[in-house]
Amino acid sequence: MTPIVRAEALRHVYSAGTPFEKVAIDGIDLSLTAGQLVGVIGHTGSGKSTFIQHLNGLLKPTSGAVYFEEQDIHRSKEATRDVRFSVGLVFQYPEYQLFEETVYKDIAFGPKNMKLSESEVDARVKEAAHFVGLPDELMELSPLELSGGQKRRIAIAGVIAMRPKVLILDEPTAGLDPGGCRDILQNILDYRSETGSAVLIVTHNMDDAARIADRLVVFNHGHIAFDGTPEAVFSHTKELMDIGLDVPQSARIAQALRERGVALPDSIYTPDQLFAAVQALRKGAGAC
Repeated sequence: MTPIVRAEALRHVYSAGTPFEKVAIDGIDLSLTAGQLVGVIGHTGSGKSTFIQHLNGLLKPTSGAVYFEEQDIHRSKEATRDVRFSVGLVFQYPEYQLFEETVYKDIAFGPKNMKLSESEVDARVKEAAHFVGLPDELMELSPLELSGGQKRRIAIAGVIAMRPKVLILDEPTAGLDPGGCRDILQNILDYRSETGSAVLIVTHNMDDAARIADRLVVFNHGHIAFDGTPEAVFSHTKELMDIGLDVPQSARIAQALRERGVALPDSIYTPDQLFAAVQALRKGAGAC
């Protein structure tokens, strides 16, 4: 399948040529296709946020390139501007970036910048509000009057309203209570399901990543350490823990049991898998 967005030999150096020079990412090759839900994980400073800001042109590579629908996004200023409507990026704690007088105007900001008609803007605002579960009665309120979870939904709706082919979210559940986390993740899953867009989520929550992602990409010191299905990536539980990453609780328990000599499969990362593996061992022991 042809990638929607593709990074090729991507390298970014901050403060190049100064005593503060830092290579943030180096040699990154990664592509996304329609409908994928990709979880990006890695320790703080591993290059995750630097990487995602290249995908819609907010950062320009020191070397390498990013392609959207096989066209270099930096081939012209117009191309870089236009790709930001197709590759939508929701920053961490996006509610702090709300600034319009009403919820409606905040969600409408992106579509208006696309020079759409008033009726099209209205349709997109209502559609995006529906995706994130914002009721009509909130549309004329100030975003500042609402709860943290509602503000998060408004910010996500403002990006969804541009109908991006790629939706990127940096820690979308950070700071939310468990119920708010579940709701936001379900909103994202619904958006992917109904639109067929590619979705990329940066997260520190390994259980969320294991539960919702089709594919996981692990960053470590500016490089990609692992890239594969959750089953394949979490089969490297010990290596993930060695580079300072948390792993799903079930994977951590399974690894502790392996280190004590219990013969468990490498690919355990959910409670159901752990329960099934332990039950299989008990049945095997009983048969002996």
